[in-house]
Amino acid sequence: MAPRKNASFNRRDFLKNVAAGAAVVTATPAARATPSPFEGRNATAPPISAKAELRALPRTEILTAERTGSDFMVDVIKSLGMEYVCANPGSSFRGLQESIINYGGNHSPEFITCLHEESSVAMAHGYAKIEGKPLLVLAHGTVGFQHAAMAIYNAYCDRVPVYIIGGNIIDATKRIPPVEWTHSVQDAAAMVRDFVKWDDLPTSLPHFAESAVRAYKIAMTPPMMPVVLVVDAELQENPISASASWMVPNLVLPSPPQGDSGSVAEAARLLVEAENPVLITDRTARTPAGMARLIELAETLQAPVIDEGGRMNFPTRHPLNQSERADELIANADVILGLELSDFWGAIHSFRDQIERTSRPTTKPGVKLISISAGSLFLKSNYQDFQRFTAVHVDIAADAEATLPSLTESVKRLITSDRKEALHDRGANFAAARQDDLRRARDAAAYAWDASPISTARLSSEIWAQIKGEDWSLVSDPIFLSSWPLRLWSFEKYYQFIGTSGGYGIGYGAPAAVGAALANRKYGRLSVNIQCDGDLMYAPGVLWTAAHHRIPVLNIMHNNRAYHQEVMQVQIMANRHSRGIDRAKIGTTIDDPGIDYAKLAQSMGVYAEGPISDPKDLGPAIRRAVDVVKRGQPALIDVLTQPR
Repeated sequence: MAPRKNASFNRRDFLKNVAAGAAVVTATPAARATPSPFEGRNATAPPISAKAELRALPRTEILTAERTGSDFMVDVIKSLGMEYVCANPGSSFRGLQESIINYGGNHSPEFITCLHEESSVAMAHGYAKIEGKPLLVLAHGTVGFQHAAMAIYNAYCDRVPVYIIGGNIIDATKRIPPVEWTHSVQDAAAMVRDFVKWDDLPTSLPHFAESAVRAYKIAMTPPMMPVVLVVDAELQENPISASASWMVPNLVLPSPPQGDSGSVAEAARLLVEAENPVLITDRTARTPAGMARLIELAETLQAPVIDEGGRMNFPTRHPLNQSERADELIANADVILGLELSDFWGAIHSFRDQIERTSRPTTKPGVKLISISAGSLFLKSNYQDFQRFTAVHVDIAADAEATLPSLTESVKRLITSDRKEALHDRGANFAAARQDDLRRARDAAAYAWDASPISTARLSSEIWAQIKGEDWSLVSDPIFLSSWPLRLWSFEKYYQFIGTSGGYGIGYGAPAAVGAALANRKYGRLSVNIQCDGDLMYAPGVLWTAAHHRIPVLNIMHNNRAYHQEVMQVQIMANRHSRGIDRAKIGTTIDDPGIDYAKLAQSMGVYAEGPISDPKDLGPAIRRAVDVVKRGQPALIDVLTQPR
């Protein structure tokens, strides 16, 4: 990319004007025409004069270089197709930030101001699960990486590509004391190395170009994970010669690994010969094509699908979606195909949380297990997200989405006309069972319909009534609402659900929802976030980010005024010790005082109503909020709810 000589202002002229302006301000008397209203108030310091403020600044030299190292870095970043950069500003990447907004024109990437590094990474997490590619995150030195660490871990556990550039000042003689010493580190990536896929410390601009492209390829190769580049401030800020010319490597993403033909053929044979095959899926669909491919395989076999919800893998109202009958189907299965399961062992075992913890298999003897997953292609040892070891009969270490077409074709070749008729009858039975499941879910949702606080089933139903005619996307995990949206709504499109957080780290929900809404914005989709109260309080500042950047997202608070998961954990312990459960609220509830989330949102420029406790008021409030969101603004409705 050529230097932006015709930009709205020239850097050299701008800095000259700044210096001239400073001289003018310094020569201007600081006299006041009227007494300060602060005079006589000992508790408040008087405002500092312009002259004194200027004297407090250190002497600086004016940089007149036409280009700096960070300008070239922006050229490289643009070549990767990054749309946005999420960051809480930090001095260790000030050169790169300035180049993004001036040299790069604040376009591709566009700077998104975040109020916490954890929010920056979680926004990138949610964005990638809608858009299928990373955005850029900037992190500031030691403190930035430590703040970002939890969100990086979530993305790592969830196998999501997040692209992070961290600033650092490596040369100790270049650090301004005392702060730059405490914010600098010998090995910045060491803080997160156990839960990123790859990191590097480029020592030259050509090195940066190669590593930046390499990092993108690594992040986007299944199993996808976060990557980190640490960039020295000197490398960013030092000028580069006008004649300097370095190559930006061409980005070509590798093809995802596919299963070998022999293993795929054996898996197909077992599935076709099975009387009761079951397909269990978790993170299969990494693109819209993944869902279509899974539908084709299931319909070819007329086999039931159990969707564990790591991604939007399978339509919720499809006749073969038998997720509500998982226990029964797994118990009777003779062949189980696991597709990108994060926990195959947990899917086929039950676990008793008692004083002596025990487990048992839920499958019948002789069941054949097939796994297709890229998970075993990259493992680390310290963090235990890889779960319990499962001995399978056919283990295909490959990307499931990429392998499904060849598996489906192998299945089709093996199905005879007689077998096809039997499969058709099996599918008809599942279709009838699915209709029964839907009827039971609707009947169950009617319980406590008029209760106050509002039931989570009523909350989910009222939201569905207002959004079902829109092009909507649920950008939150409904597990803490007893999964009522997945049981009552009709999920048909890939972008209508983004799955879980991966590492179950609280504080993910709100910023991930805003990141997903950022991705949805250009498509005109209605992003819906059913927001847990405790999760929002980890990073409430993301509401300001949504308002400031006009990111339309409908936030509906699931305000049960507690970390209810932990309420139940304390109740389990109290019950086990025969001490009663009436004191389980101590240390687990968010009450006395209750938080007014509507006022919190309004203080950050977000349209908000509530708290709402009468269910008859809920539908009209949601309808008003939907209208706001459709006008391009975020909105929040605070709803007082039942625990689950």
